Amino acid sequence: MAIKSDRWIRQQAIDHGMIAPFSEKQVKDGVISYGLSSYGYDLRVSDEFKIFTNVNSAIIDPKAFDERSFVTVQSDSVIVPPNSFALARSIEYFKIPRDVLTICVGKSTYARCGIIVNVTPFEPEWEGFVTLESRTPTPLAGAHLRERGLVPILFFQSTRCARSANADRKGKYQNQQGIVLPKL
Repeated sequence: MAIKSDRWIRQQAIDHGMIAPFSEKQVKDGVISYGLSSYGYDLRVSDEFKIFTNVNSAIIDPKAFDERSFVTVQSDSVIVPPNSFALARSIEYFKIPRDVLTICVGKSTYARCGIIVNVTPFEPEWEGFVTLESRTPTPLAGAHLRERGLVPILFFQSTRCARSANADRKGKYQNQQGIVLPKL
């Protein structure tokens, strides 16, 4: 399994719609960078957020998740409270090939501010807008701004296609259109 370069990512995005909309270069003037990099693609955050709140004293249980644990916000920016987290949606829609697995990792700019983004894979043949979790484990609030880079996506291609892909299994997060909360 090898990491894929900017040439491969560009070709897949343009010829096969793997990333849409697609930024062919890394944009970084006055913003936290997004777009194509040497060995990945930095996705952007949309104006759609869900901010965790404990105002209802709910218990976090994936088997019985209480949607009241989040406040939905549509805005150009959002503040994540101290010691809390938020969910965000990507601007880009992804269509992952059957022989590819991606890993989403954190950006050093956010890490240096104490904002941590959860590492997560996009499985073979997964498709949709990405729901990402970022947290502020510090006693200070953290800011997220729309249309700024949030995480780099690294693409790894296997020498053989997977026997079973996310689409075959009708994965619970397949074809996400907005922020999707935990499902069983």
